[in-house]
Amino acid sequence: MQRRIRTMAVMAAAITAATAVTAAPVTAGDRPDTIDLPSGFAPEGVAVGRGGTFYAGSRVDGRIARGDVRRDTEAEVFIGAPSVPAATGLKADVRHGLLWVAGAGTGKAAVYDLRTGAAVTTLTFTTETSFINDVVVTRDAAYFTNSRSPVIYEVPVSPRGDVGEPRTITLSGPAAEDHTAGATNLNGIEATSDGGTLIAVNSLNGMLYTIDPDSGASARIGLGGATVLTGDGILLVGHDLLVLQNGASTGINQISVVRLAPDLGSGAVVDTITSPFFETATTLARAGNTLIAANGQFRQPPPIDVDPEVVVLHR
Repeated sequence: MQRRIRTMAVMAAAITAATAVTAAPVTAGDRPDTIDLPSGFAPEGVAVGRGGTFYAGSRVDGRIARGDVRRDTEAEVFIGAPSVPAATGLKADVRHGLLWVAGAGTGKAAVYDLRTGAAVTTLTFTTETSFINDVVVTRDAAYFTNSRSPVIYEVPVSPRGDVGEPRTITLSGPAAEDHTAGATNLNGIEATSDGGTLIAVNSLNGMLYTIDPDSGASARIGLGGATVLTGDGILLVGHDLLVLQNGASTGINQISVVRLAPDLGSGAVVDTITSPFFETATTLARAGNTLIAANGQFRQPPPIDVDPEVVVLHR
């Protein structure tokens, strides 16, 4: 059920590097604060394409929905016959015209045409026990996390959008040393603007890491003793890393704003963003100065609204 609430003032401070939304001017009070997803969806991943277009995936069947954060109260099914039967993290790759979708426990990922939804290719990373959790896209590659193994996967992509063969990158350093067998480890992943450094969060211990995409070498980002437990989706906005803590085990359901040092060796939690509509919110994306988060709704007690949805946070 679509709902509305007044904008929280904290948003203005948190999204310091945001650009203006390209839609016609509409006051925040006129915009929905939740957007319903199609019936039967179990949301986990969300991504933003051009303008206010967003995409959300269903972890139980791999379907993808599409809507417009500027005007819609309901999203529609965009991909109803997915090539991989699960969808967790996803990225709308506007540069290459592709939608990249992590395939959860299938060991696979799907790549679709961003405009038509047609299947481009299916990628198989592993046949062993895995959880392909999230994805980030740089100028020439996509990188996926596997929460069950201390590796990431690199998939090259050409300037024309041709998708290459996956490469497994074995991690070393803290991101590998902190790995706990059978648990949800590396989850959300981001990249610096030049693609030279990846950033990932470990959901189990709440640590952040930098990762060299060539070698897999990692280093811990010191937070002065703080952690971001149950960190799920992450989003880099200028020098701020927004970490959505899904609260699945802690009850902490919020976005922590981590101000990163220029060398990425340390950071500090400088703010938090939350919403009364968060129901195990998992991942987040940004359209201009609007954030959108997927409500995973998998933590007990039952959610206050049983309809699958995304939450919209306006500046």
